[in-house]
Amino acid sequence: MKFKQRKNKRQRGYNSHGWGSKKKHRGAGHRGGRGMAGTGKRADTKKPSIINEFGNSYYGKTGFNRVNAVVDVIINLRELNAMVEKGWIKDEINLKSIGYDKLLGNGKLDYKLKITVAKASKKVVEKLKKSGSEVILQ
Repeated sequence: MKFKQRKNKRQRGYNSHGWGSKKKHRGAGHRGGRGMAGTGKRADTKKPSIINEFGNSYYGKTGFNRVNAVVDVIINLRELNAMVEKGWIKDEINLKSIGYDKLLGNGKLDYKLKITVAKASKKVVEKLKKSGSEVILQ
């Protein structure tokens, strides 16, 4: 079986190796920099295609990131229902011990449970009391 000849073998004797001018295969200089370089909004360097497609809001930063933001890990009633059906929960559960901070009331719970949790919405507390379950807030 005849194998294809390697490309760089064929290009011996040609100093650009298929990159055009000798200067072209050096760095990102011949393409105007890497990434967003050269798309500045000042002076006359705006890229018309970017402005037409995204508008001037494409440039610059917006908003802020809260460094010390506390995000609760939540669980809904529908997920608790699924856990009971799979046999992971019997009749009592501490949500904090399995990594959940807050219980929300999306879905419904078909089983009577004793649930211990750090936070719970008003809606879920009402739902569980109507269904006969018990919620203990820590």
